[in-house]
Amino acid sequence: MKKAENIIVGISIGDLNGIGSEVVLKTFEDSRMLELCTPVIFANVKVLSFIKKTLELNVPLHGIDNLEQLVIGKINILNIWREGVDLNFGINDDNIGKYAIKSFVAATKALKESQIDVLVTAPINKYNIQSEDFKFPGHTDCLNQELEGNALMFMVQDNLRIGLFTDHIPVNEVAKHLTEKLIIQKIETIKHSLVQDFGINKPKIAVLSLNPHAGDNGIIGKEDDEILKPTIKKLFEKGTLVFGPYPADGFFGSNQYEKYDAVIATYHDQGLIPFKTLSFGKGVNYTAGLNKIRTSPDHGTAYEIAGKGIADYNSFKEAVYLAIDIYNSRNEYSEISQNPMKTKEKHL
Repeated sequence: MKKAENIIVGISIGDLNGIGSEVVLKTFEDSRMLELCTPVIFANVKVLSFIKKTLELNVPLHGIDNLEQLVIGKINILNIWREGVDLNFGINDDNIGKYAIKSFVAATKALKESQIDVLVTAPINKYNIQSEDFKFPGHTDCLNQELEGNALMFMVQDNLRIGLFTDHIPVNEVAKHLTEKLIIQKIETIKHSLVQDFGINKPKIAVLSLNPHAGDNGIIGKEDDEILKPTIKKLFEKGTLVFGPYPADGFFGSNQYEKYDAVIATYHDQGLIPFKTLSFGKGVNYTAGLNKIRTSPDHGTAYEIAGKGIADYNSFKEAVYLAIDIYNSRNEYSEISQNPMKTKEKHL
């Protein structure tokens, strides 16, 4: 088992004109964070030194040119470009988007090669990152291609965990994506994540209905009766503790979500609106279902406050905490899985 500070947290810097750099640097302004992990930020030490000076942050930076030079207990900045960058806080800039992707691609490569233990991504702008070389709507879709497994967006804040059957697709296309195969895959992914990543042995999972009132017996849509209910029943009979579909309004309005270890929404806003209402600024976006760990804060670039020094860094800090917690949970799960008798004896 690694010592805490030897857990290497890779950080992609995101959009340099947004609040990403600010929340990253503020997170590690507290030196106690270096007792939990050693960060390596994929960027450029001169650029981050400029941002640090501009925002008057007291955070020592250690520039390195390759990961072999990484120093445990310091805030390492891996120089992945050399040239100067013109920053204009709060401005959507295609050139800045290129540096966001340079950082993310380099960090993803290091994650794949196990040069870093976990990846925490600062926010990007989904528009200015697009190019011939990068045609993904965001981090998750790229990681799903680059890593092993099936990526699932999992929003987490303490015991509130919300996953999605579908994420970045138009609302009018959601119904045709809700197949039995997809539903089973996503529920099994969440079940496995709850066991492996969160240490919950027999997780209870709730599924939200696609239509208002769960379709009202087919009066307001047939998908809940014809697809969701039979698939949930099939999984339940095989031993997965999955329940629903529940109409989303009453489910959250009556705090029913507190009875479950995870909730699965049928589409993006159905899950993200209640999640952000209940926990905005403290929540974490976790990419479950992959062989490597990636988390991010629950907010975007926030151009409107960029460069003003007023950004709240708590969500980014929680993203670092969660990545470390999941890393430790996976190690523990791996040990138990490899030697179940030894673990059983330990508890006798």
